[in-house]
Amino acid sequence: MSAPVLNVAASVLGNCWAWRGGVAPDPAGGDDLVAQLFRARGAPSEDFDRLRSAKLRDWLPDPSVFRDMDAAAGRIARAIMTGEPVVVFGDYDVDGATSAALMIRTIRDCGGAATAYIPDRLLEGYGPSATAMTALAARGATLIVTVDCGTQGFEALGAARDANVDVIVVDHHQASTALPPALAVVNPRRLDEAGGAAFGHLAAVGVAFLLAVAVVRDLRRAGWFAARPEPRLLDRLDLVALGTVADVVPLTGLNRAFVAQGLKVMAARRTAGLAALAGVAGIERAPTCHDLGFALGPRINAGGRIGKADLGVRLLTTDDPDEARSLAAELDLLNTERRAIEAAVAAEALALVPRTDNAAVALVASGGWHPGIIGIVAGRLKEKLGRPAIVIALEGEVGKGSGRSVPGVDLGSAVLAAKDAGLLIAGGGHAMAAGLTVAADRIDALAAFLEDRLGGDFDRAPPLLTLDAAVTPRGVCVDLADALETAGPYGQGWPQPRIASGPWRVAACDVVGEHHVRAILMGQDGARLKAMAFRAADTPLGTALAGAVGRWCVVAGRVRRDEWGRTPAAELHLDDLAWVDA
Repeated sequence: MSAPVLNVAASVLGNCWAWRGGVAPDPAGGDDLVAQLFRARGAPSEDFDRLRSAKLRDWLPDPSVFRDMDAAAGRIARAIMTGEPVVVFGDYDVDGATSAALMIRTIRDCGGAATAYIPDRLLEGYGPSATAMTALAARGATLIVTVDCGTQGFEALGAARDANVDVIVVDHHQASTALPPALAVVNPRRLDEAGGAAFGHLAAVGVAFLLAVAVVRDLRRAGWFAARPEPRLLDRLDLVALGTVADVVPLTGLNRAFVAQGLKVMAARRTAGLAALAGVAGIERAPTCHDLGFALGPRINAGGRIGKADLGVRLLTTDDPDEARSLAAELDLLNTERRAIEAAVAAEALALVPRTDNAAVALVASGGWHPGIIGIVAGRLKEKLGRPAIVIALEGEVGKGSGRSVPGVDLGSAVLAAKDAGLLIAGGGHAMAAGLTVAADRIDALAAFLEDRLGGDFDRAPPLLTLDAAVTPRGVCVDLADALETAGPYGQGWPQPRIASGPWRVAACDVVGEHHVRAILMGQDGARLKAMAFRAADTPLGTALAGAVGRWCVVAGRVRRDEWGRTPAAELHLDDLAWVDA
């Protein structure tokens, strides 16, 4: 490894500052800043041109490369042409809601009939159940499409088969060797997948979009659009972008194109529900990935977590602006309630993690926790502790758990292995997130199993803070912020660029908003910079800044545009700092 960036081997947070990819940028190498960012993120040079443009046509595969895709598309196309109603069975999170809305809108736009069924998180749990399948069959359902769920629904899909209902599974969660009894299972993470295996990074909504492409293609070949307009699937990329970002899948390859183009569609406010949701969230400009992940996504999630499970799908499928505004307002209120519950549970969960705990996975369990928010709490613990976390809400002798992971640790596979080992009642997920149901008396055994399986994956060495560039104080400017943005969109697997800069003198520091720390930094070259450390007032970073006026430091963080003043300026979203001599 090269020498620490700016010689910071131990920051105030104990980090060693290192170059992303392990090699310092080479200004003489001919790469511009954007190319340097691509290279540091592991992209091959032959992909640079299509990464810059992020056009869908450069990344979109023939949907037929996926196993069962042609069978699934043909069955849905036949239902549309014969007037057979389709039930779309979705998960209650954002990926599930956007996947369901995309399939419903596609079917309706093609002249078919489709309705949604979203299970109640508390009463029915995740995914299809035998009870739900039997009830839908009794109501006359003959074709059910499950989205963002179903790969592990063996009993439920068996009940559907026994009731003579065709089921198509559209999913992206980890699969077992055996597959459920379905007409088609379209999932790039099938163990027998060949051509589609390269797309295992897709969210369920991405897989659903490819199925929509295949359905429209089948209908076109059948001459279905001779008497009706063909739908513009590109107009639905706003749904794909939202589900992709909110499900925290890697923003690489096709996902980058989905999000880059979907943000453009979203900026045009074509979907009434998303326009209304942006309104209650106070987003008046063109939305960003951050807006999708931290403003729009949580509000849709709030419906499934602590409210009515179908609110998100209803919002995303309505074309009535008044109904959209009403649903968005309801989701906004539920999100406020969700945040209060989450804060209380997060504090309790963090207190349960022993200070001396060095386990590969932080696993905590307690009664009285709302199972609808444990996934968010697991994410908070992961951020605080820097390692995977699982939070289990106990009710009687059974616990519902949700986990969030860190790069390099496949939590979904570990949970699936625990289920196969007989430690779980149910469980599954993907690399970065997982859900499970466990008997209370098996929790200790589960913790031991995960430690044994993942202990070698978790790096216990001093943490590295990876950086993309080192910049003088005067170089931290709006032009730099704009240049860095051109390599976006950023998200999971394609991280926001982080720069190091200094030396800076702390000219002022205070706490603003909800525990955020604001610092004004002055450079030796006369530069002035506002730095924000979010939710840091009670953290080591915030403590280090408090009372530090007059001290000199080097800083690391992400450069953003600050549009609050009359003239745009740059601000730094602070991740770390180290003290230096003047």
